[in-house]
Amino acid sequence: MHDLIRRLDAVTPAGRDRAADALRALAIGGVVLGHWLVTALVADSGTVRVESPLRHMPYLAPASWVLQTMALFFLVGGRMAARSLTAARARDTGYGRWLRTRMTRLLRPVAAVTALWTLITVSMLALGADAATAYALAKLVWSPLWFLLVFAALTALTPLAARLHPVWPLATVALADVTRFGLDGPAEIGWINVAAGWLVPYCLGAAWARDRLQDRGTGWALLLGGAACTAALIAWAGYPASMVGVPGAAISNQSPPTLAAVTFGLAQCGAALLLLGPLRRILRRPAVWAAVALANLSAMTIFLWHQTAMIAVTALGLLTGRALPGLHTVPDTPAWLPARLAWLPAFALALLACRAAFHTGAPPTRTRGKTVGPLP
Repeated sequence: MHDLIRRLDAVTPAGRDRAADALRALAIGGVVLGHWLVTALVADSGTVRVESPLRHMPYLAPASWVLQTMALFFLVGGRMAARSLTAARARDTGYGRWLRTRMTRLLRPVAAVTALWTLITVSMLALGADAATAYALAKLVWSPLWFLLVFAALTALTPLAARLHPVWPLATVALADVTRFGLDGPAEIGWINVAAGWLVPYCLGAAWARDRLQDRGTGWALLLGGAACTAALIAWAGYPASMVGVPGAAISNQSPPTLAAVTFGLAQCGAALLLLGPLRRILRRPAVWAAVALANLSAMTIFLWHQTAMIAVTALGLLTGRALPGLHTVPDTPAWLPARLAWLPAFALALLACRAAFHTGAPPTRTRGKTVGPLP
């Protein structure tokens, strides 16, 4: 372990902003914990259905304010892509070649999870499994992949995002919400927010790459302004308090993203910018940086397979022949939460198994003619 920590620290370029990697690791952790805590697979009469504790216990909505971290993904992603494109241009690498490289790295790992779950779903149906169960499980795995499609589209738009002020996509989101909620316009217009909503933090990330967000005043303005707008939208405009989707709710802040979700993301981006200094100081410690680097090296595997890990543990639990608290039971009482927390180590172990089976590591880095390990 000591050698691994030393090697990761040694191969990290001196100019790398480790705080950005830490933010991405925090975002990954938020997504995984969020899905594991707000998604319950309930076994009932031979079928499995998806339930949410937020539906039965709406007072838990503040937990979604911590676990909904998608804006951080797009903030860091916008910064990384803009910096990468600038470096590619400096090397006279064309936009097409740069984009192909980014798309390959982003989308190639999706093939394994797609193939496996296609096989599982077809096999379940062929063996006479309940169609609703097969659909629920497949949707649970595949629905998070929307993020990759949106991220791929915004990556292709990086040259535009590098010049676009975030206020323009923010205004687009506001106009779409006014049209569908205030003017009784068609609900379908809200789907423009899937691109416009996440373009806001992506553009902020591109501005960060140009050293436009360095002062703490900007961080405080985003944090306080975004939080105040979100609170006002929830209190007086009828937006849900939960920042994740709740089954059966009339309005979802995520499907498609609402103005409240976007302003909440602005607050998150502001908090992230304010944390950069403390994170950089902490990450000077090689052991802390090693943990962050390893999380980033496995980020795509963690994202793609964490739902499979939860499903695997849930399926194995069914072999006991009874509904296990926190695993198969309806999340409708406060007692469900500590029971669920007790299952998280089992989910993590299953995810480690998925990582061992499906992770494809980064190519080794050569330093002074010697192969010293993967570059985070």
